[in-house]
Amino acid sequence: MSTIESLVQSATASRSAFGRTLVDEDLCSLTPAALADAPDPRTSPTYSFIPTPRIIDALRCAGFVPVSAAQAASRRSTNLSAPHVIRFRRRYETVQLRDCIPEILFLNAHNGRVAVQFRIALFRPVCTNGLIVCDETLPAWKVPHRGDVVDAAVAAVIQQSEQFSAVGAWVERMERTQLDEVQRLDFASRALALRFPKDRHGGMQPAQLLEARRPEDVGDDLWRVYNVVQEHVIRGDVERRTASNRIVRTRPIKAVRRDVALNTALWSMATTLAA
Repeated sequence: MSTIESLVQSATASRSAFGRTLVDEDLCSLTPAALADAPDPRTSPTYSFIPTPRIIDALRCAGFVPVSAAQAASRRSTNLSAPHVIRFRRRYETVQLRDCIPEILFLNAHNGRVAVQFRIALFRPVCTNGLIVCDETLPAWKVPHRGDVVDAAVAAVIQQSEQFSAVGAWVERMERTQLDEVQRLDFASRALALRFPKDRHGGMQPAQLLEARRPEDVGDDLWRVYNVVQEHVIRGDVERRTASNRIVRTRPIKAVRRDVALNTALWSMATTLAA
């Protein structure tokens, strides 16, 4: 398995869309690689080091602040070069969605195997789901480590944030789309195949991914079904059987790139059903 695999109001708003942002001490604890000042020494001579602190500082100046961060546990990369992901929100959000907050997801690494990426994402407070918009809906911004891309990255983030209203329109379409039992089970079945390819689901049934964990998630509209399934897939804690027939609980997805891949695939599945 690779390193990547082992590791988404009005215009006059006057208040922040969240309570607390991450400071450098938080980032140092959560994502040590985010504060690295040099790449992995094994990178090629053509590799251009893009320091995450420069990206963070530039986005802060542009009105975006970090609100969550995670780092991959890697056997190939050092603790200061591993893939890491940071979510940003606009300091004062002008786009108000009913039950989620728009974000920008930033992915970087200093090991020569991960391109710099920015993706549009959503955070749903009721279940703390971190959703990620797929490329087909609104394109991600990706660039290899070649030259100084900080200014271009900030420009890309600003352009992406201008699409937050479009993401809100997709959420509204999902909320309006009612799914019958066959459609719900089919959605869960495809999600199960994504999470456990090649029938490695240990006897899990699609219906298990449709069990709401809180009253707010009970419902047959696509938005709720998608969020319930996404939480089970990403967070785990669903009963399954091992090859030796032992009952266990599924593990949460902690690998950075695996999280992005599953999240974007689930969003793509959901949008294809939106009315």
